[in-house]
Amino acid sequence: MTYAEVSNMVQSIGLPFAYYQFPEGTDQACPFVCFFFENSNDLAADNTNYQRIRPLSIELYTDNKDFELEETVENVLNSYGLVYSREETHLNSERMYMVTFRTEIVVTEPVTTDTEG
Repeated sequence: MTYAEVSNMVQSIGLPFAYYQFPEGTDQACPFVCFFFENSNDLAADNTNYQRIRPLSIELYTDNKDFELEETVENVLNSYGLVYSREETHLNSERMYMVTFRTEIVVTEPVTTDTEG
């Protein structure tokens, strides 16, 4: 999967989304999604990383428990053939629910060193 495909996948959930968090000063109303990559879990041997594997977290934030939105996220992940786990947390101070879906993607795009754009 490419990073662009991951972004398209998250966009297909149909909610406002941001990488890691919305910009400071943004008061994003629920429901919304944040996603981010956690470290790496690369396949490596003989001093070489053969395959880039990135743990991906997708966090769904809602004011109230929303089984339908959770199922929407699950259906999107399933449509991409991703195996996932989920964890639910109630954020007392924010008065909202956060359901985190964790999966791993195999990065299929080459690393570029072009810093000009």
